[in-house]
Amino acid sequence: MTEQITQEKYDAAYDAVIIGAGNGGLVAATQLAMKGAKVLLLEQHNLPGGFASSFVRGRFEFETSLHELCDFGPPDDKGGIRVLFEDKFNLDAEFIRVPEAYRLILTDPKEKLDVTMPFGINEFIEALEKEVPGSKESVEKFFKLGEDILRATTYIGQTKGNPDQKVLLQEHSNFLKTSAYSLKEVQDALGIPEQARKILNAYWVYLGLPESRMNSTIYTIMTYLYIRRGAYIPKYRSNEFTTALDAKIREFGGKIEYNTRVDKILVEDGRVVGVETSNGDKIKTNHVVSNASPTLVYNKLIYPKSEVPEIALKEINARRHAISTFVVYMGLDASAEELGLTEYSYFINETSDTDVLYESLGKLEIPKVQATICLNAAIPDCSPPGTSILSITSAFLPGVWDNVKPEEYFKLKNKIAEGLIRNFEKATGTNIMDHIEEIEIATPQTFARYTGTYNGVVYGYEPDSWDSFIARLMNMNDEKHIQGLEFCGGFGKRCHGYSSAMKDGETAGLLTLQELIKEGVIK
Repeated sequence: MTEQITQEKYDAAYDAVIIGAGNGGLVAATQLAMKGAKVLLLEQHNLPGGFASSFVRGRFEFETSLHELCDFGPPDDKGGIRVLFEDKFNLDAEFIRVPEAYRLILTDPKEKLDVTMPFGINEFIEALEKEVPGSKESVEKFFKLGEDILRATTYIGQTKGNPDQKVLLQEHSNFLKTSAYSLKEVQDALGIPEQARKILNAYWVYLGLPESRMNSTIYTIMTYLYIRRGAYIPKYRSNEFTTALDAKIREFGGKIEYNTRVDKILVEDGRVVGVETSNGDKIKTNHVVSNASPTLVYNKLIYPKSEVPEIALKEINARRHAISTFVVYMGLDASAEELGLTEYSYFINETSDTDVLYESLGKLEIPKVQATICLNAAIPDCSPPGTSILSITSAFLPGVWDNVKPEEYFKLKNKIAEGLIRNFEKATGTNIMDHIEEIEIATPQTFARYTGTYNGVVYGYEPDSWDSFIARLMNMNDEKHIQGLEFCGGFGKRCHGYSSAMKDGETAGLLTLQELIKEGVIK
């Protein structure tokens, strides 16, 4: 018989405990503390943010992982993240608009392409029509579908995953017609020319799935929001807004403990009753919001193991972990202008065939895809005068680095980093190698050590159509296998990405708040 943990054995009690100070956990904690809940946020690292962080080498401060924030938007067309940060939390953080959507370069001689695309729906469509005459009508339909999906997903969110089927049929029929299909299938139906798709689908790497498997809904709405509202980045790296959220949690009366790992989520009769930390403290709570993945929670944290529902294990085993990243951070001793780095965001692919690109991520070799940013193109003074910051990001599928021997590790990561730099130089006609003052290379193993995520996975679970964010939102009530346990962050209901994790944290906070109100804990 399992030992029951009684009131006297607890060292402290809280209305809700948040596990992990990543984007989702920080927002969930802020949301709950703001509404008067007694909140404790526990983080194993010594600072907030998780992947949302920065680090310093020499004269340079590098952004750890963020390329650009979706759904922030300008003051006259606020996205969900700007509303959350400014209107709801009154957060003390400054965000800068990225100058262009992206520069896409395809290096295969058979489909050589080098094009820079603007933000703004009309501007983007006109630029694409100029590159691919005859594409305008079909691309207009694509963005109209994005608008329809935004309305539908807003409605589903408002109903907390319980939408009225009649409303969906009558008001969101385009959403229903397309939500179960892949991006390729929907764009086939829209009649978008192949050359136009090469340009339109440049953001595919942000989701890490080929067009043949990627759910059309998630890609369409992401692209629609980026092009409509533009992309934004924090002026002083991700640490700016994560430390601002830390300050807000404390301002609202919440408590944060760093260097404290949660070892157990204590469960009795299918309900959360507390947590136990790496320091040996037992904390009483009936509500846990986990920024840690369901895979970690159900396999390692739930105690006793007999309280883990079989259906929960089946669900996590059915899902596939998505990619981890490989990043080359460089501080350069010449300005962006001197080096000819005229854009902020560069997508450089060997081919437009995303199935080929995705498959290549499963091999331990120089990747055929990279997403690179020059921070100075958006924030000119982000580095000392006469210098610039360039970060090259590529990816690998989980497990690719597992069998690398310690004595081969540094040689291998340096070889791959050099290959990515040479590929960038060749594609853009720039000279980077001769101007490297500082360089740091992060592999999937680096991210695994830093965050504790399985295989260093950055992208959560792969968003196949059966497990994309619509399916997760619609099933979020059915997936509550343990009473009092909510998930947020990149493995959560809205899939991965900074803005998705933040909105997921808001949703988890609101759902927990709703339960606290029902229980009479909060009025």
